[in-house]
Parts: sequence; C-alpha cells; structure tokens
Amino acid sequence: MPATRALPTEEAVELIQLTRTLAAKELAPRVADAEADGAFPRDVFRTLGRSGLLGLPFAEEDGGADQPYEVYLQVLEEVAAVWSSVAVGISVHALSCFPLARFGTEEQRRRWLPDMLGGELLGAYCLSEPHAGSDPAAMLTRAVREGDEYVLNGTKAWTTHGGYADFYTVMARTSDDRAHGISCFLIPAGTPGLSADPPERKMGLTGSATATMRLEDVRVPVERRIGQEGQGLKIALASLDCGRLGISAVATGLAQGALDHAVRYARDRETFGKPIIEHQGLAFVLADMGAAIESARATALSAARLKDLGLPFTREASIAKLVATDNAMKVTTDAVQVLGGYGYTRDFPVERYMREAKVMQIFEGTNQIQRMIISRALDRDEGGVLTVLGKE
Repeated sequence: MPATRALPTEEAVELIQLTRTLAAKELAPRVADAEADGAFPRDVFRTLGRSGLLGLPFAEEDGGADQPYEVYLQVLEEVAAVWSSVAVGISVHALSCFPLARFGTEEQRRRWLPDMLGGELLGAYCLSEPHAGSDPAAMLTRAVREGDEYVLNGTKAWTTHGGYADFYTVMARTSDDRAHGISCFLIPAGTPGLSADPPERKMGLTGSATATMRLEDVRVPVERRIGQEGQGLKIALASLDCGRLGISAVATGLAQGALDHAVRYARDRETFGKPIIEHQGLAFVLADMGAAIESARATALSAARLKDLGLPFTREASIAKLVATDNAMKVTTDAVQVLGGYGYTRDFPVERYMREAKVMQIFEGTNQIQRMIISRALDRDEGGVLTVLGKE
C-alpha cells in the first residue's frame, strides 16, 4: 500500500478504511480461486453496492455518495491492489451509469439510478464493435424508430459483464451522419432479442466476464433513449474520459499490489547471507517500481482534480491512462523478475498481475489512441486555463 494518502476529508479517510476492510475480508480470500476457475463474483458487486462503494462519484439525490473523483480513484486503487477484475468491474459499472447520470432526464435518473448505484443492478457498456473499436464513429449497429419504440440490430464486442449484467448502456446508429448519427440507449437484460455469446477466453482478468452482445430486433421504448437523438457520440466520448481515469486507478492499484508482494518476497528471500532486498541491483529495481507507481498515482489524481473543479481534463485523462497502464506493465514484469523462477509459476500471484496488466494498455482506448489524443491536444494548445483552488 502507498505510504501516505492525502485525502480531503475525514469521510474520505473512513471510505479508504472501509475499502481496505472489505478487500481483506471479502475479496482477498476468494481472488485466487475465482481467477483460476474463471468465476464471475456477482455477489461481490452487491456487497460493494450496499456498502456505498459503487455510487461514490454520483450525486446523493441520485443515490450516490457525492464524493470527488479524487477520492473515488483512490478507493478504486485499493480494490485493484487486491482483485483487479472486481476493480475493473466497478469502473465499467460507473462507465455504464455515467450517461444516465450526466445526460438523463430527472425522471430517468430518479427511476433507474438508485438501484444501479446501490448494487442491485449491475451495468455493462456497449460501444465497441468487431470492426469498430478505436473508431466508435464507424459503428454499424442500427436503431430505427418505429412509433414509440426503437428497433436495434447489430453486434457489440468486448462487453465487460456481458451475459451477467442487469442493464446495458448501448450506443447505436440512428442516422448516417458520422458525428451526429449515434444515440444512447439503456436496455434491460432479458429484453427479447438481446443475447450474449459465450465469454471470451482471455489471458488475464479471468474473473471478469467479457462477451460479444448480439441485438436482433431488440425493441426499446423511446423513454429509454438517454439524451437527444444523435447525441450518442458526445456521450460516449465524455464517458470514456471518466472511464480512462478509472482504468488509470485500476492499473496503479494492480502495480501497487505487485510491488507489495515483491517487497515481501525480497525481505524474506536470502542469498549470500542476507535478504535480497539488501542487494543493490535488486533494491534499485524495487525503487524504480515504487517511483513508477507514485508517478502514475500523481498523474491520475491531478487529472481527477481538474474534473472535480469542472475544468477540461480529456488530455490529462489520456495521459493518466497512458502513464499508469504502461507503468503497470513494466512494474508487474519486474515483479516476476524479482521472484525469479518462482515468479513464473502459478504458486505466486505476480504472474497473474503481469497477465492482467497487459489488457489495460488496450481497453478504454489503446495507448496508441491515447498518444493520438494527447498529440492533437498539444497541437491546438492555446495556453490552457488558470484557476484558483478552492474558489467557486
């Protein structure tokens, strides 16, 4: 765990303590078996929801806890240090709730958000398609309006919680306009025509179900459209900014868990008459791992504070996602090296950490896409925004 956490309130301190307690009691005893078996821990999300941890960054009037993103990310990091599949699930659930919370009508929010944020309903986010991952505007899934309903047809790929979710936030094309032809829909599980393929067989995060979702003449009432028709791409991009912050926290927590394990091993393992942590060559590896984690944490929290102030943070979210996930890949690889041959066996968890880190460089926009976003922002940079912290 990080040596120091700078938290803004006593309530935030209590949230971190609650998270650590839940992680130790509810997550740690189950993670190894669940990941080995590929078992999806649906009950864990109900426990976290009832403890208030699924609704942290959402408004109290909608059933959330009204916590700043700065706090939410640190809670997410604590979960990820113990069980990354669950942390990814929390982040994806928040991603699936964001369009309704940000763009939904008051009636829609009051009707659906409390159960979503309370953990009774688990969400999934359907944006990517088999041929349209990094370019969401190229999606082909169609929503055709027929009276008071839309009829949806298409395929959505790489859906976290696919087949297990209680609701699906789905982006679908309502016109051929590339920029303004996509709309957002909230579709309950069990809707006729909505089905999931068998889960993907993945390298890591095996406790997190990922599946292709198929929509065949799925009828959705107009009242389940979120935002205006044609507003979907804007909603999706705003959602992804938040999702990238979430994944940056997950990656940082994963890396922290790997470092913690490597340090414990290095203290206990002896060569040439002393613990290997006292050998400079290995000690410097651990030092670099710690520095990488702290830099990732600081980058993510800096972006989160911009969001909390209501300032633009798209570029900073991409930087945080890029830095945190690249660092997590390096840190987890080094953790395997620290353990030597043992690190390459499944008797120790660091090989799992390394497998889990890889996908974090890919989802929520590949790190090549993050570099594209960052470079474009630099090209149009006109000096940014100056603000005074604490001023309304």
